[in-house]
Amino acid sequence: MSKTARGTTALDRLRDRLDQDGHVCSACGYVHPDPSWEAVTTGDRIQYRRRCDSCGALARRTYRL
Repeated sequence: MSKTARGTTALDRLRDRLDQDGHVCSACGYVHPDPSWEAVTTGDRIQYRRRCDSCGALARRTYRL
């Protein structure tokens, strides 16, 4: 079963790619069953964040626009 992109913008496609990539917490090794990244932007940067359900560690990916 193939997953289709949920959005049409480049940022939507990037979030989809992050959701498909490694779902293991780097701090505790917890495997996320449904990783979902939250996007926050400052205008010149966009930061994708995900909090671990097990230990609360914050994973971040920041991109300059």
